[in-house]
Amino acid sequence: MPFGHDMVHSLATVVELVNTSPSTGEDEGLADVRDLSTFVESRQVSGVGTLTARDLDQVRQVREAFYRVFTSDDRAAAVRLLNALLSETRITPRLAEHDGHPLHVHYFAQDASLSEHFAADCGVALAHLLVEDEWERLRTCSAPDCGRVFVDESRNRSRVYCDSRTCGNRMHVAAYRARRRA
Repeated sequence: MPFGHDMVHSLATVVELVNTSPSTGEDEGLADVRDLSTFVESRQVSGVGTLTARDLDQVRQVREAFYRVFTSDDRAAAVRLLNALLSETRITPRLAEHDGHPLHVHYFAQDASLSEHFAADCGVALAHLLVEDEWERLRTCSAPDCGRVFVDESRNRSRVYCDSRTCGNRMHVAAYRARRRA
């Protein structure tokens, strides 16, 4: 997947955002405005002013829309869901160079809310995956007790766990122990 810095960053951001959702089986990762602020800082989201409870509610709604894209049954459903999200977003592409990052494209309007920022930049990144017929790279972890999402960036599209160090290792150890008992 030869994407530029901005696309790779947006894909990683949407994955991390979705994985804060209780829909993945985890606790609420954006419990309050402070959590949202920490998330924004960790993902190096630029141009964000003071965050409010309204921002938190709106970001949670966008997060759930992205979750539905990741967990949709087929490509057509993913396209329909993503189009619905993008249709509610003011997309205004512009070139930007900031915070030591190379020249890249921002898709959100300069006065956009944080939720619109995520919807535009992350939505366009997902749209590019769909356009490149890479929908099957949007995955949910195969570990039975994990519902986290990820983008399979492996060359042969073979990744099945959200994290090989946690879920992957845990499942491999369980399989090994089951073989030993047999």
